[in-house]
Amino acid sequence: MLFSTVTQDELENAPEKVKNLVKGIKEEYTEFIEATEEAVELASAYVDEKVVGQTSFADCLHIAIATINKADYLISWNFKHIVNVERIEGYNSINLKKGYKHLEIRSPREFEKYEDN
Repeated sequence: MLFSTVTQDELENAPEKVKNLVKGIKEEYTEFIEATEEAVELASAYVDEKVVGQTSFADCLHIAIATINKADYLISWNFKHIVNVERIEGYNSINLKKGYKHLEIRSPREFEKYEDN
């Protein structure tokens, strides 16, 4: 699991259930990554191309960090600015235009496991 300062900021306002879930992840399975100038530039491109507005820059930075660090998935509950078909297409069109790979953006519900009864 990749963590950044953006992730830490988002977790401050998360429900206790989510905080406890994250705290339960073993340290050896996590990696802390810094926001770089490259990430800021990519996040700015999302805003410049009007995928979202400037007020959503932190969301853009989150996506840019995941993109640059080649995350397999970005998982978010933010359906307005992140997990939204139009936004996902916008982020990924810019990613591809700038030479990055397509980023899979999903809801946590897509990773729930269900037992057969």
